[in-house]
Amino acid sequence: MRKPKRARAAKAKKGRKTSAGRPGAAAKAPAKPARRRAPAAAAACANATIRGLKSKLREALLRVSELEAAADTDFLLDIPNRRGFERELARAIAYMKRYRASGALIVLDVDRLKPINDSFGHAAGDEVLKAIVATLTRQVRASDVVGRLGGDEFALLLWNLNETDAKAKAASFEQAIDELSFVFRGQQVTAGASAGVALLGPHSDAGRALEEADAAMYVRKARRRHEPRIRLVSSER
Repeated sequence: MRKPKRARAAKAKKGRKTSAGRPGAAAKAPAKPARRRAPAAAAACANATIRGLKSKLREALLRVSELEAAADTDFLLDIPNRRGFERELARAIAYMKRYRASGALIVLDVDRLKPINDSFGHAAGDEVLKAIVATLTRQVRASDVVGRLGGDEFALLLWNLNETDAKAKAASFEQAIDELSFVFRGQQVTAGASAGVALLGPHSDAGRALEEADAAMYVRKARRRHEPRIRLVSSER
């Protein structure tokens, strides 16, 4: 039996309402978000950046180390300058305090280097200084330190020496430098040196040790003044 027209119309109207009420039924589907970079590719990029930064950091640290070394080194003689030597001395005393070690500090001044510079020029004086450094370094151990405090004054840090041995070592330095001989403009030149000693140990202070060795050096220099330590002898004689 067929349903009345009125019932069929009502049913159709109800179906239209239901379809219209569904959210997004007739709306266009939203666009898909852009695909993100794969996790493996992102990690590789981050690792490459990190490696690049580490490389730059190593280069910067190496450059800093080179500049520090240059600031602590005498450009003419290639040994520690005052700043570098004082740093080594402070480290040595810190080690002695911790491990109850000992050593000696020797301050050595070249006798009358100024007459050589005045008579033959600073190039001649530089040659004398280089020969003195070579002489000193030949007579010390690899663990010892030879430094230039400035001008014609040097300092030596020597490990494990008692007072007797330290003074004997200072005397051997003086003798070795006294025996050096040079010829400038046809004249034979010899230069001497005076050395003062200060002992180092767990209770030492770097500043006081330098002052003590320096004072001892001047006492020694005063005693040697009556002995000529530089001769200018014509090669014709």
